[in-house]
Amino acid sequence: MRFDIITLFPELFAPFLASGVTRRAYASGQVDVRLWNPRDHADGNYRRVDDRPFGGGPGMVMMAEPLARCLAAIRVGREEPEGSHAPLVLFSPIGESLNHAAVERWSASEGAILLCGRYEGIDQRFIDAYVDVQMSLGDFVLSGGEIAAMALLDAVARLQPGVLNDEGSHQLDSFNPALDGLLDCPHYTRPEEWAGQQVPAPLMSGHHAQIERWRRDHRLSITARHRPDLIAAARQAGLLAAADEAVLANLG
Repeated sequence: MRFDIITLFPELFAPFLASGVTRRAYASGQVDVRLWNPRDHADGNYRRVDDRPFGGGPGMVMMAEPLARCLAAIRVGREEPEGSHAPLVLFSPIGESLNHAAVERWSASEGAILLCGRYEGIDQRFIDAYVDVQMSLGDFVLSGGEIAAMALLDAVARLQPGVLNDEGSHQLDSFNPALDGLLDCPHYTRPEEWAGQQVPAPLMSGHHAQIERWRRDHRLSITARHRPDLIAAARQAGLLAAADEAVLANLG
């Protein structure tokens, strides 16, 4: 899996790619990340990549030509077969919000080219000509697409085999189909008592069925409280058993 990242600030990615558990995915080449700076494909002594917007207004706009040259160099480097190419992804407020289902699709793909915008945006003509997918982290604006690109890389990398210490741990993440799309339950560790609070008794019982019922009950209650839309989706999909509905009915 290969991700080529177009960014004016490639130095932002160095500590990210060398830190945390997901560094295993990058070090092993399971997720091959290559950084491209459009300034390397710009003209003039100043390698200019932005200019003032037509029609006036604040800020600057990234120019189409340096981006087009950078993209062409990436496509040559990827040695893509004629008639097929890796999708070019732009992180943008108009894109669909990234979610677990999308992350799973990307984690099973061959990768993509990620375009990190800056300033007021990118010349629309480049977007119209080359961008295949637009993606958003949510209804807010960042200074650039680099944080969004890191979020996608991190989410994809941790799903690769061997990256997490426990092969199945990501299956117990919030939103995972293995949890019927619910939020995860609370977690506890040593000591058994802290600040006058005990670890819930079912978790100390050693009774696996009792433990799983406790966890399921709390996943349901937390999801109902914070994300009732996920409960509705699970119910519509027929994923809630009678015991689950009884828990929900008793929440008041």
